[in-house]
Amino acid sequence: MNALKSSVVAIAVAMACAANVQAADVPAGVKLAKVQEIVRGNGDEVPTLDPTFSSDTASSRVIQDMFEGLVSEGLNGDVVPALAESWEVDDTGMVYTYHLRKDAKWSNGEPITAADFEYSLKRAINPATAAPYAWYLTMARFNNAEAINKGEKPIDELGVKAVDAHTLKITLDQPVPYFTKMMVHPSTYPVYKEVVEKYGDNWTKPEHIVTSSAYKLSKWVLNERIVLERNERYWNNDKTVINQVTYLPIQDLTAEYNRFRTGEIDITSSFPLEQYKAIKKERPDELLTMPSLGTYYYLFNMDKAPFDDARVRKALAYSIDRNVVTDIILGQGQLPAYGVTPPSVSGFEAPKLAWGEISQKERNKKAKELLAEAGYGPNNPLEFELVYNTSESHKKLALVVSSMWKKNLGVNVELANQEWKTFLEKLREKNFELARYAWVGDYNEASTFLSYFESHGMNYSGWSNIDYDKAMSSAIKAPNDNKRNQFYQKAEQVFAEEMPAIPLYFYTRSVLKQTKVGGYSIENAGDARFTRDMYITQ
Repeated sequence: MNALKSSVVAIAVAMACAANVQAADVPAGVKLAKVQEIVRGNGDEVPTLDPTFSSDTASSRVIQDMFEGLVSEGLNGDVVPALAESWEVDDTGMVYTYHLRKDAKWSNGEPITAADFEYSLKRAINPATAAPYAWYLTMARFNNAEAINKGEKPIDELGVKAVDAHTLKITLDQPVPYFTKMMVHPSTYPVYKEVVEKYGDNWTKPEHIVTSSAYKLSKWVLNERIVLERNERYWNNDKTVINQVTYLPIQDLTAEYNRFRTGEIDITSSFPLEQYKAIKKERPDELLTMPSLGTYYYLFNMDKAPFDDARVRKALAYSIDRNVVTDIILGQGQLPAYGVTPPSVSGFEAPKLAWGEISQKERNKKAKELLAEAGYGPNNPLEFELVYNTSESHKKLALVVSSMWKKNLGVNVELANQEWKTFLEKLREKNFELARYAWVGDYNEASTFLSYFESHGMNYSGWSNIDYDKAMSSAIKAPNDNKRNQFYQKAEQVFAEEMPAIPLYFYTRSVLKQTKVGGYSIENAGDARFTRDMYITQ
């Protein structure tokens, strides 16, 4: 398909989707409850409600109810128009023109304009902002993004321009075939300049915040609840059904489960792993298990000896029996992970990695050899701290894995749990040796997982590898999906040889949902489950 035909298709797809945008789709004959309010478990207290600073799933769930970008996700995970009703790409594949809805308004009634996007994207890339996802714009190849983020060029040279009130032009420094998919991420959402600049860090307080999606912030009581109320100025308000959504930050999964059983919570963030079989038997109509774009890791700090030695990293990775982890400890359909990219990613075919093809007995033997080569053994046992954010499931898994390391390698591990915000700070400041980590895809394409470990990626490990970077650079330039997948496979092989993190398992997503809640999708492998799509039946 030539570039000109590609641009025509882009317009056609966008316009075709326009009639099928995100919204609650209530089947004929379904009787709605008089009270349309919902309570959702959210695991952790959110660190931020500022889209520019969102880097975790707890924040993103709430932010995605209040804000939206140029595009969004439909119930099955497909990209659908949001604040942009259509778009096209030029012949070079490097200039995207988005046409904003003329009826799109902020929650204060002011129009949402292309200038709002230009301001917000420049705010995200500004080094002074210190946005955790500034790297994302460089991965999306916004023109000059990398140089601006390094302080080498002025912010105004970012490849984004408001042509007029309803036309936004984004220029890339090279074609990115999945660029519009990347625009579903909260870091690309617009924020309202006047309140951001007037109130600074306090702009997200209920009395100040201005939002762009189906809900606005009514109440935020730290470590207790976040309450959102319907935004009647939302462009698609007529198709919204739920009037109020409450998010509860409950880290104790048993407590969350008990509140679900009493009817206080409508949708949980998760539930106690040890209860899975009982719940599956006793509450089959309330249990949902879905595919997920997520990989669970233990992340090395490459600046801390001995984790600067690949032999040590590989020894620890090899000596974990992942079948025990997935089948016995978790038991919810999770898959053992030997690489970075989950099998649920669209179009990705994983390479056969040598260490994933041998038996666990052979892996244990190789692990002992590698650790001995690095100078560790009975007379000089390896010792380190594994830190994880407070959660019974993380603790349980850490205990099992550390016991495997002790049994198979004689390794002594000290476990340390941290409250979520403190844990994130430790990661950002690289104040850890080995840390529990996970990556949930920002969009449905292999690059969302693999780009994390590029030298200029988010990459809390600090790992850098020229061959890995070269494979990823080649992938984005590949002429077709098959060739691109070959470069992704090369990146996976380099990762397996260097092991900057230990992949443990690929996620499934399991939650409990009251049967009265409709519109909750089980088809989307991503994490987005928007309240605007839901409704309560009688």
